[in-house]
Amino acid sequence: MRELKPNNPGSDYAHLLAKVKERVRSAQYTALKAVNTALVGLYWDIGRMIVERQKDADHGTAIAEQLSNDLQTEFPGISGFSRRNVFYMREFYLLYHDDKRVQPLVAQIGWTHNLVIFQRCKDPLEREFYIRMTRKFGWSKNVLIHQIDNQSYEKSLIGQTNFDQALTPELRAQAKLAVKDEYTFDFLELGEEHSERELERELIARIEDFLRAMGGMFSFMGSQYRLEVDGEEFFIDLLLFHRRLRCLVVIELKIGKFKPEFVGKMQFYLTALDRQVRQEDENPSIGIILCKDKNRTIVEYALHDARKPIGVATYEITKTLPRELKGQLPQPEEIAALLEGMEE
Repeated sequence: MRELKPNNPGSDYAHLLAKVKERVRSAQYTALKAVNTALVGLYWDIGRMIVERQKDADHGTAIAEQLSNDLQTEFPGISGFSRRNVFYMREFYLLYHDDKRVQPLVAQIGWTHNLVIFQRCKDPLEREFYIRMTRKFGWSKNVLIHQIDNQSYEKSLIGQTNFDQALTPELRAQAKLAVKDEYTFDFLELGEEHSERELERELIARIEDFLRAMGGMFSFMGSQYRLEVDGEEFFIDLLLFHRRLRCLVVIELKIGKFKPEFVGKMQFYLTALDRQVRQEDENPSIGIILCKDKNRTIVEYALHDARKPIGVATYEITKTLPRELKGQLPQPEEIAALLEGMEE
């Protein structure tokens, strides 16, 4: 049988192979999602049956232990029936069985993700935030842990942007939750005193860590990205692409304090990108001005009349003690409405 050459210019085999690979990956992803949904559903039902059998906490623990032993004996080739995991199934059901907002969502993320969230997050809205963000942006377990450790819930909800007036209702919620108020770059080997070019070079050298710190759904497009407008050259510090928002994201690095004039420069970059680079099926470009420090009132004034979607955030290069952010969060009903707005 004659072998087909994928790179044969006279053959459509390369195109066929690419399509088949895409279809196989799609089928694998669909199958994995179905398996995960079934697995979380199974654990939910086991937790429910334990609770219905005995509501007393002490007896519930004893039942979980006995059930674990019997299930491992009956199904020796199936993992997941350890005493600890069966106990977690009971706790999992107790935590969410009355939460009608979150209950339909838990089967849409992995069991290990669910464990991380309900072990580390005590506030119901905080748990809902991480469940929705994991589902929406496809966070891995390690990315999820990193986001919780770095207070993404609080830092996303108090983020300073003008997205309410600059983006369509369909994009506002997910864009606001994709841009945090502060980023932690504790993987960088920089002293407190550094230049913008040094910061940029270090971020590029650790690009995977940088993208993970930004939220895990960004792709790197380039550094010192060149734009030409009417014969003059301009260079964007970092250009990313957000895969879920489907938009270009400009990152401007500032090692000092935020200044209002940064907004005008960012609006120029976003206009140029939207006219020259953005594809027809992509959403409007977004800008993030990343500073070492900022005055929240000055940022609010500077963004008030800006027409392009811009967020202003700060960065830390060392992991500091947790900031007290709870008092700055919106009211619970506002948080709930924002989370609902993440629906596709």
